[in-house]
Amino acid sequence: MIKFIILLTRNPALSQEQFVEYHKSVHANLFMSIPVVKDTVRRYIQQHRIDAELPGMPPMKYDGLTELWFDDVESLARCFSDPEYMERIRPDEESFLDLHSCDFVVSTENIVKP
Repeated sequence: MIKFIILLTRNPALSQEQFVEYHKSVHANLFMSIPVVKDTVRRYIQQHRIDAELPGMPPMKYDGLTELWFDDVESLARCFSDPEYMERIRPDEESFLDLHSCDFVVSTENIVKP
């Protein structure tokens, strides 16, 4: 299983609460409505930052993350290069994210403790 993890930075015009609400209530439904997503995404998880200061750790840099699971890298590439994704989803992402400040990781997992 391939995991695509996107470290999210919200559009600075939105509060954290507005960002979370939009991501959960609007973007998730729109993303899941695209046929290529239904065909390729095996699992979709959203996580959002909570206010927590940890001793010895720097302030959090990201507002949340999205974790998407795919069968393989080819499925991941097919999803994000799909014309409908580019036409409908990418503009939506630009409305609530600062895309140039987001980061991502493509990975496999190594379970240390199940």
